[in-house]
Amino acid sequence: MIIKKICFAAAILSMPFLVVAQNRAVIDKIVGTVGNELILLSDVEEQYDLLEKQKGVLPEDFRCLILENLLAEKLLLNQARLDSIEVSPEEVEAQLQARIDQILAYMNNDVQQFEDYYGQTISQVKDAFRQDLEHQLLVQRMRSKIVSEIKVTPSEVKAFFNRIHPDSLPYFNAEVEIGEIVYNPKVNEEQRQIPLDKIEELRKRIVENEEDFAELARKHSHDPGSARIGGDLGMQRRGTFVPEFEAEAYNLSKDEVSEVVETEFGFHILQLLDRRGNNIHCRHILIKPEITQADLDLAKQTLLKVKKQLEKDSITFSQAVKTYSDKNLPSYNNDGDLQNPKTGKTIFEIGDLDPEIYFTIDTMDVGEYSSPIEIRTQSGEIAYQVVFLKSRTAPHKASLQLDYSKIKAAATDQKINQAVNDWVFGKINATYIEVDGMFQSCDVLKKWLAEIEGP
Repeated sequence: MIIKKICFAAAILSMPFLVVAQNRAVIDKIVGTVGNELILLSDVEEQYDLLEKQKGVLPEDFRCLILENLLAEKLLLNQARLDSIEVSPEEVEAQLQARIDQILAYMNNDVQQFEDYYGQTISQVKDAFRQDLEHQLLVQRMRSKIVSEIKVTPSEVKAFFNRIHPDSLPYFNAEVEIGEIVYNPKVNEEQRQIPLDKIEELRKRIVENEEDFAELARKHSHDPGSARIGGDLGMQRRGTFVPEFEAEAYNLSKDEVSEVVETEFGFHILQLLDRRGNNIHCRHILIKPEITQADLDLAKQTLLKVKKQLEKDSITFSQAVKTYSDKNLPSYNNDGDLQNPKTGKTIFEIGDLDPEIYFTIDTMDVGEYSSPIEIRTQSGEIAYQVVFLKSRTAPHKASLQLDYSKIKAAATDQKINQAVNDWVFGKINATYIEVDGMFQSCDVLKKWLAEIEGP
């Protein structure tokens, strides 16, 4: 018998969260061998349980399908080792940390909440999943090696499209591409001085009067996420905070209280609680300046002037984004283009748009800019947005003329999948493979079993 540690299924590793199997009652055993790689019954059962929770009742032979995918995956992993493909420990660690950071972001960077939820420290979770992630990266690298030379020509795209029966052609909803400029109002000098005086007073109470930092944070900080826990920001790695804040934090000694630091969010004082290498644990108090109606009016007028410059072609949209738009938005680093969170691409179906955007562009022509619109940022602050309608297509049945990039992507995917399948079945005879008797009746495995048993 082999007792298997908790691990990621390959499908889970690509997702921005961790899934930990709990209360498992499966007695583990080896159900597949590919070269030197083993497939355990728990590998199959963990994937089955997860998919059952996501999709409901699964077909009777679904475990067979899961095992087939695992066999192909282990074949790729085995060949990656034979070909001396490597993944560095630093790369694995970076990927693990990125996943942990995503989870912590969902939990407002509350390390205690993370550890309570998973029943393990962050280090223990990373240790449990490190090998599985390394395997996934090796498989991805081997697959990329197999398909690295694959390209599709225009004639292949056309042939792929022509093989689709007209009655089976997909129907695409109306789609748009949208750009944005988001301008944040600037506080006037008089209003700027008010929070500066306040934060300096709080610092004096902490440093000179020895009042409790955490208690003052709970009472006065304008950061709602950390104020309730005494300003505690948890253990964070370098690069998490804005540059001005981080420069001050990394220059502090343990328990030292900083001078006043100004960032785009307002004025801070911070205290370093702990430091471990490039990771720091600190708390802060934030006092924000108040934006007046005059500041809002000035911001709106500024963006209206930008719109007029764009319409006169005296500035390009890309230049306007870099000069005026909020640099913390994803669109800032994408030349102003909004990205569809469902697809990761810049094309939106009309139904995927936020209602505010939908009603803004509804009467706009392609190439037109909206008037400044008042919006709320993620932090609840007022900002102004100009929307640029870059393209629009009406609802239509798929066509080469309108949807070439989509059809090319589908043709490329089909060619890649076929190449990987051909490679897998071409390798079976050259690789030691064994499947447990409990899966011998699986129809989807007959090709594997036939190759294993020989003629």
